[in-house]
Amino acid sequence: MGWRDRFGLRRARRGGKARFDRAAEDSDLQALIDFHGTRTGVEFYVEPETFATGTTAVAVATDGEWIRRRVGSPDVIARVARKLRAPVYDVHAVGYPQRMRDWTARNKRGLSMDE
Repeated sequence: MGWRDRFGLRRARRGGKARFDRAAEDSDLQALIDFHGTRTGVEFYVEPETFATGTTAVAVATDGEWIRRRVGSPDVIARVARKLRAPVYDVHAVGYPQRMRDWTARNKRGLSMDE
């Protein structure tokens, strides 16, 4: 059974608003799962579907490192997070964590974590 079947991604593809973005793929969910497995304290933040992009999720680790991937629907990432026993938040309700912004700022300047 593929990731699409396991987490309901196939059912999540029902007609949505997104027109320009590609659909979520198994590799997108696998990237989020792998990120969770190799970092500590990972939390998921769900970003709603827009006209240009489908629903995405941002995985943020304790140190602020993060990745964003397409997920198809909020239900899909909720099931993944439940299986991984990781918290999942609606980004419109709680916003992004400060550590994510700090990590991004450090990496834009090319600084390491120790500087």
